[in-house]
Amino acid sequence: MPHQENRTWRSYWIAVPHTHIDWQQEKLPAPFFRKEFTVSGTGKKYRLFIAVAGFCECYLNGEKVDDRVLDPPPCVYDRHTGYVELDVTHLVRPGLNTIGLILGNGTYNCTVEEVWNFRHAVWRNFPRFMLELMEDGTLVLGSRDGWKVSMDGPIREDELRSGEVYDARREAAFGHWAENGFDDSSWLDAKIAPGPGGETFAWRQPPCRVHDQLPMHRIAPGLYDARQSMAGRALLHVRGPAGSQVIVRYGERLTPDGLHLDTRESASYHPKEKFQVEKYTLKGAPEGEKWHSRFTYHGFQYAETECLGGAEVLDLTAQEIHTDFERIGSLDTGHPLIRRLEECTVWTFRNNFVGIPTDDPHREKNGWTADAQLVAETGLWHFDLASSYREWIGTLRDCQRPNGQLPGIAPASGWGYNWGNGPFYDAALWVIPLNVFRFSGNDALMRESYDAFRRYLHFLATISPDGLISYGLGDWQHYQPARRVDDTFVTTAYYYDGLRVFAETARRYGKTDDAEEAEARARFVRAAFCRKYIHEDGIFAGDEKSAYGISVYTGICPEELRAGAAARLNELLIRDKCIADFGMAGAKDIPRVLADYGYADTAFRLFIQPEMPGWAHWILNGATTLHEDFPSRQSLNQIMYGTPSAWLFEYAAGIRLSDRHAGFSTVELAPVFPAELPSISVRHKSPHGRIDVSWKRQDSGAIRYEAEIPDGIPGILRLPGGVPENFTGRIVREIMPD
Repeated sequence: MPHQENRTWRSYWIAVPHTHIDWQQEKLPAPFFRKEFTVSGTGKKYRLFIAVAGFCECYLNGEKVDDRVLDPPPCVYDRHTGYVELDVTHLVRPGLNTIGLILGNGTYNCTVEEVWNFRHAVWRNFPRFMLELMEDGTLVLGSRDGWKVSMDGPIREDELRSGEVYDARREAAFGHWAENGFDDSSWLDAKIAPGPGGETFAWRQPPCRVHDQLPMHRIAPGLYDARQSMAGRALLHVRGPAGSQVIVRYGERLTPDGLHLDTRESASYHPKEKFQVEKYTLKGAPEGEKWHSRFTYHGFQYAETECLGGAEVLDLTAQEIHTDFERIGSLDTGHPLIRRLEECTVWTFRNNFVGIPTDDPHREKNGWTADAQLVAETGLWHFDLASSYREWIGTLRDCQRPNGQLPGIAPASGWGYNWGNGPFYDAALWVIPLNVFRFSGNDALMRESYDAFRRYLHFLATISPDGLISYGLGDWQHYQPARRVDDTFVTTAYYYDGLRVFAETARRYGKTDDAEEAEARARFVRAAFCRKYIHEDGIFAGDEKSAYGISVYTGICPEELRAGAAARLNELLIRDKCIADFGMAGAKDIPRVLADYGYADTAFRLFIQPEMPGWAHWILNGATTLHEDFPSRQSLNQIMYGTPSAWLFEYAAGIRLSDRHAGFSTVELAPVFPAELPSISVRHKSPHGRIDVSWKRQDSGAIRYEAEIPDGIPGILRLPGGVPENFTGRIVREIMPD
């Protein structure tokens, strides 16, 4: 089974009667469902199970049952639909109770035309749900007959990539709609309806929640600044007569005069008038009114308001939203640029994990596979992501075609199979499960993905008779696209990487035939690659930096040539003053190869040199999140360049990842000491306990290196030029650099 455990349902999917709606029209109000029911005793445990096609907010006796938002995350609904399990014991009363649900469209019913075809998804329909309330394991309430539904509520429109329209004047008629005794005689009878088409599975990842709340500062008439780029929404505090209206538009840039939003780039795939906009109609409360959207979120730093009919904005508060995974790692340093880069990276990672890992929180909100695989280590150093990655990789497997082909985004509704993918992107299928194993020691995701991995490699064999893959995207977002290393170079190198990882995985599981087949294919691919791209004079593929970094990192470069390739890479970077003239693949692979072959100073210089293209150029120009491209022409909140943070954990601090010692069963430390880095301190909560590593340059020139690992766990320290040293507990060393 592609996802985790199912459950046996005795209830039914229910929805608004199809005779009362045309679900394909763009403007449909959110449906409100309710039902009164009785329970007998006290001292019982009550657990609520809800499967939803779309988003859901659930209320019991007038109280929201949980503080989760944008719940549940999106799925490939005709393959699997997730259900949540909630403990509602504290909300159930003896005797009469009332349960209420509000459903939002989410990605199940995308109503606005955009380029990724979600509006034409095969699963698309009006939102629906299936629900069961269990009393000590006995069913006491299910979704079938007797439920009432109304579409006369205040949420008049909701669309994930657009926004929400809310009419507070309609709240009066809904009063206490989720409490006992409400008059629902004018409401419709909800009807049993077909489900979305897939099996149900239990969501085990944490839900999305509101985290940081930042005041928004008025910087021009109607224009507000949160001073931080984020994913989320604004809490409006407004006042005005009934029927007046406040329109809020969200964005990450301002026009050159600083007086208005500039959404030309971020809204480029949408009808501009429907992009990141909310409309709130006031009910006329004299003391003012507060409101935020429920079923959308935005990528923004700025909000621009328009007041109609006498409304006025009293203040705005930015509410940041992301998946509520546990923070398990941190990094600090005495280098101010690196400290700021780390802060930007953490913000950007959170902004791009709202239910699923995304490319950006505004323009697309899509689960791009390359972005996710590139920063898997960065995410896992900072957050407990095992369950979140397990769910999303299950969604990626749900997107896989019978021939093994994968799309470039997950979930996908048919878009992304013929563009925006290829082995460098599709590597999420093996890079993420392998890294979850390395960090946690749990190989469940690798085992669950094994068959999909094998089918995928067989698909690649059908389009590469000569061993080369001319399919998919390569070193995307080079600041000079004409100089980008040949896409076939990159896609073939990552094809080889997949074969190598699969062969190692197959041998781990005793699948010798699979391993030998992959190893033979890998030799064939490497030979074809070397013939085309590695020249007798030692120059790789046009002498581009990414060519050296990618080929050594993936292992497709023969071992005897790797040291020379790393030396040439270092030479080119020093020649060009360490500007980052490479794309997203090079951004991860190049610093790692440099450090592995003794050029850590050059690798670190990449992160701090101030010119464009480079990370520090963003920071020095006021960035609060990472950008999609070094010239900052496109998205200003994109995670794919978030790889330096993992480099700092693994190289500067020296905590190395290992297949052999997965889950940090042995802690391997091999630090490097870049000359321009004065100090670093990292922490990571491993399955066995906390790992603390720090070092600092002393006035004497010596470096004081300290590490503490969990009790009972063996450690190995490999200092540059030294002999490996075994230790347990805490170790302190004074090091004199060369």
